[in-house]
Amino acid sequence: MNNCVFIIFSYLLLFIVTTTASQLVAVGEGGDDTNNGVMKKKCWDKERDALLLFKAPLQDNPIDTLSTWTEEDDECCKWSGVICSNPTGHVTGLDIKGYDLRGEISRSLLNLTYLDYLDLFYNSLHGTIPTFIGSLTRLRYLDLSYNNLNGTIPRSIGSLSELRHLNLGRNNLNGTIPTYIGSMTRLRHLDLSSNSLYGTIPPEFGNLTNLQQLNLRSDNGGFRVENIEWLSHLSHLEELYMDGISLSKQNHWVNVILSLPKLSILSLQGCELSQVMYPYSSFLNSSSSSIESLYLVNNSLTSSMYRWLFPLTSNKLHELSLSYNMLDGIPKYLGNLCSLETLYFDNNSAVVKFPDFLNNLSGCTSNALKRLSASYNQFTGSLSREIRKFSSLEHLDLSNNLLNGNIHDLFDTGISDTTPQEFAYMWPSQLKYLNLSSNNISGKVPDLSSNFANRSVIDLSSNSFSGPVPNVPSTLSSLNLSKNKFSGGISFICQIVDGFLSFLDLSHNSLSGKLPDCLWHFKHLEVLNLGHNNLFGRLPPSIGSLIELKVLYLYKNDFSGDLPLPLKNCTSLISLNLGANKFSGNVPVSIGENLTGLYVLILRSNNFFGTIPLQLCQLANLQILDLSLNNLHGTIPSCLSNLTRMVQPGFTQDAEYYRFITDRLYRVETYVDHAMIKWQGDEREFISTLKLLKIIDLSSNNLTGQMPYEITNLYDLIALNLSKNALSGEIPQKIGEIKNLLTLDLSRNRFSGRIPSSMSQMSLLNDLDLSFNNLSGRIPISTQLQSFQPSRYNGNARLCGPPLTKSCPGDEESKAPPLIGKSEGDEEDIDELWGWFYIGGGMGFATGFWIVCGTLLFNRRVRHAFFHFFDSFKDWVYVKVAVFITSFQKH
Repeated sequence: MNNCVFIIFSYLLLFIVTTTASQLVAVGEGGDDTNNGVMKKKCWDKERDALLLFKAPLQDNPIDTLSTWTEEDDECCKWSGVICSNPTGHVTGLDIKGYDLRGEISRSLLNLTYLDYLDLFYNSLHGTIPTFIGSLTRLRYLDLSYNNLNGTIPRSIGSLSELRHLNLGRNNLNGTIPTYIGSMTRLRHLDLSSNSLYGTIPPEFGNLTNLQQLNLRSDNGGFRVENIEWLSHLSHLEELYMDGISLSKQNHWVNVILSLPKLSILSLQGCELSQVMYPYSSFLNSSSSSIESLYLVNNSLTSSMYRWLFPLTSNKLHELSLSYNMLDGIPKYLGNLCSLETLYFDNNSAVVKFPDFLNNLSGCTSNALKRLSASYNQFTGSLSREIRKFSSLEHLDLSNNLLNGNIHDLFDTGISDTTPQEFAYMWPSQLKYLNLSSNNISGKVPDLSSNFANRSVIDLSSNSFSGPVPNVPSTLSSLNLSKNKFSGGISFICQIVDGFLSFLDLSHNSLSGKLPDCLWHFKHLEVLNLGHNNLFGRLPPSIGSLIELKVLYLYKNDFSGDLPLPLKNCTSLISLNLGANKFSGNVPVSIGENLTGLYVLILRSNNFFGTIPLQLCQLANLQILDLSLNNLHGTIPSCLSNLTRMVQPGFTQDAEYYRFITDRLYRVETYVDHAMIKWQGDEREFISTLKLLKIIDLSSNNLTGQMPYEITNLYDLIALNLSKNALSGEIPQKIGEIKNLLTLDLSRNRFSGRIPSSMSQMSLLNDLDLSFNNLSGRIPISTQLQSFQPSRYNGNARLCGPPLTKSCPGDEESKAPPLIGKSEGDEEDIDELWGWFYIGGGMGFATGFWIVCGTLLFNRRVRHAFFHFFDSFKDWVYVKVAVFITSFQKH
């Protein structure tokens, strides 16, 4: 008996020891890290393998944000985006938002059994939402928004009973909203916005009584609301977005909104609110509204809406948007909202007297209002001095109205006047944004160095201001004085010393003197435009301090000397235009070695000499290369075929529009890149179509040798000008393979031999000049080559054939063959055939027309999709046709 007890006791002791050891391993394996005396596990093998399997099918971004996820690294808890529990080492969360990952969501997530947080926001994931997602029952947070996911919302999501946060917005999900989402009663945040969902919003959503944020924005108008009463049960709701959902049949909706005691943000944009017959009942909850931000844009509202707007407003309201309606003013009670900081009243169609509009805001609202945007209205009258009561105003936009009278702060309103003496004292102190552009204001500008806040913006462009440029604030972020009549030097820029300046445009004035050597202040400058002035001298060495500069435009000045070596430090440049100056020396090899982001390189009309550096062939993004009108010699580099952007279709996405955001104004300023280009013999300024051009212009130099055959690999080139050089040999036989070529100028060289027959394939060619060479033989027959004037072939004594009057050897006059065998009966048969053709064609057109139009009339989804496609197609056609329009104007 004792032996049995001893054996049983031994087994029991062994079991306890083994179990204890296993538990210690589970907590402390893999290292000596502790957390309050408890051992931490660094990573579980099963979970590390699951993460690697999750990564495997995904295509990472160029920055390789998942580079830390490797088999060699056992400590997966230290991997980027991985969240682990300290005591156990289990993976509890994945926070990999904004990683730009491409691919599908892997089933390996199932092995992360402790996962309670999954954030895949703002990637490029595609495919459907996997059904296995419902097996991750510990999930409390799930964000799959801003991806390319499609299909329906899987029913299994309803199994995630612990979920507090569900965001599926900004995808391509379709089908109806599942009713079972209404059973996920622990949800605090629900976002299904901007998908292709349709159908009735389930009234079961009224069960989500813990919901704090609900976003159901519909971009396709697919949602319907049968009865909005379910909203009144969401007593914890703080934010509600129902943009694009028709509420036209929802009587008493205002009462429902007022029943939500915590609601602070309400967005009902494009909800057809003007069609609601009874927006509120005679009895309204007398408690004050809690709404802080209210957006009622695009509802065709008239001023009758102010009756039901009143109970929705209170002194808690900070932001109100009434744009894109038909309002003819505002009620006086909006002037008593003492916390209202932002008012949007753009694009209202009724005529409004602006002094009356301003007077109705002149209560305590005038002390709080910081931003008033009321552009594209029909405001009449003048900008009264009541504006001075708005002491907190930082941004005022009254563009595109019918205002007149004296100036206080206006732009693009057709004003023609001189600046008054008190000009600098007519705006509030600490102004952040002053825009008087696109008027006809003349006179001298007073001192601007005071009354402006940090990182402020001044735009006086496109006026008739004259005299020297005044003192400016030292804390500017943007200064645009272009297209005026300013004169004198530009040493004033050295006053801008606080390093905020990102945009400086002084072009199209009469400024003179040297560019001061104080550019080291401008480490954040991104656009520097000094073109079309009278500036002279060498570029200062401090130009190399502009390390964030994207656009340098010095066209048409009198700058001279070699390009400074520090220019190579400006590695962010995408557009470099130094044309029409007096620069000299060799074209720096550093342009090709260091400025690899360039899509525009214009050095035309200078005094550069030497050969074309081979390093320019490294500029893979280059679309415009203009070295014309210099003293360059040597041969054309054959490596120009390495200019990838001229080989492949498409253009640089950020080339034409360079955007930046001014501080705290949330107003996007646009710089439109532009350039003077020699196009079909004339110098023209290209602005909106510049990024569509792909041009090489090496004309008017001293280049010799043959035209390299490799240049025919530039399949997407649209203009090639090698004229006025000393090039010799034959024109490459495959030149016709550059089928997108619109203009080709090889005139005034020493080319010999025949015109390549492949040129007959160049169907888009509308400007050709081969004159004054040594070409011989027959001009190939094609629709294009015979359409040019004979002068385009002059100076080639041995060239023959149309359009030249000189016949080629062996040519005989052609005679038209007589018509034989045609009888009256044949004519009748032909007439009958054509008659049936017209009848059939008419019937076919009518049938096809009504099939298409009937579908568009009775199928709302097809109609929306068609017109969305049509708008996109129209924009695409516009940019493509723009180049052709300019080319045909000459003819």
